Amino acid sequence: MAEILKDRVAVVTGAGRGVGRGSAMLMAQEGAKVVVNDLGGTPNGTGASASPAEQVVAEIKSKGGKAVASYDSVASMKGGESIIKTAVDSFGRVDILVNNAGILRDRMIYNMGEEEWDAVIAVHLKGHFACTKFASIMMRQQHYGRIINVGSTSGLGNMGQANYSAAKEGIVGFTRTVARDLGRYGVTCNAIRPRAATRLTVTPELLAAWQKRAAAGGPAIPDVAQLDPNDVAPFVVYLASEAAGNVNGYDFEVGGGIVSLMSQPTRIKTLYKKGRWDVAELIDIMPKTLTDGLVNPAPPEPG
Repeated sequence: MAEILKDRVAVVTGAGRGVGRGSAMLMAQEGAKVVVNDLGGTPNGTGASASPAEQVVAEIKSKGGKAVASYDSVASMKGGESIIKTAVDSFGRVDILVNNAGILRDRMIYNMGEEEWDAVIAVHLKGHFACTKFASIMMRQQHYGRIINVGSTSGLGNMGQANYSAAKEGIVGFTRTVARDLGRYGVTCNAIRPRAATRLTVTPELLAAWQKRAAAGGPAIPDVAQLDPNDVAPFVVYLASEAAGNVNGYDFEVGGGIVSLMSQPTRIKTLYKKGRWDVAELIDIMPKTLTDGLVNPAPPEPG
């Protein structure tokens, strides 16, 4: 045990299972005192149970680590404040925040209801704000902090997940700005896009569909179904360490033995004209320039 996080205090939301659990366990192993936050609800965000958080706390303590449980929802400002207060009351400070809590309410956009949209945005996007807001107050005073936000490759576009995709890509934009707000105070903020088999990414229904498709001669079951959530934890610990002090405002895809630095949005091609473009000009020039070669990811079906 290197204990590269010795005496640091970490808060991990959604830490009762999956990527959050793996991160909390490894942080404790590396010497951090951990607040294990988990509402204990179902994948769609309903219900609550103390068991997931308490089980992780018990496991950390059984290995000689220090941890306390938190059962607050990240989806409200009151919950976010209470989660951070648990760290301060229990351990005197907060050095690391891993915003990992999440739910799913998948639906095609034409069937999605307002409540399904609001619930996912509240847990993912507002949840990141609610916890970061209160953690940042202490981190700014300390002139030290590490914030790791959990995005998703679904943010790049994934059928039936307009709410989840919007929230996850919003988290990446949130990350870039928080990095600029807090960097001068010795606080970093980065995002990861985990690739791992969790109860949100590989549901029983989805796995059954993949298996049926593969059995019928279609594409093989995606490799994400085989990826261990614990494989993500070492990179989370790296970002939480002093060694990553100059890594700020970036976005990484992590899964299995692969870590990828994602590109920062930038202009690819640009048209210049003195004055305003009119519609007829754009209709003429766009297919020859900016949109030349672009591929429709979901072209109309024949007929």
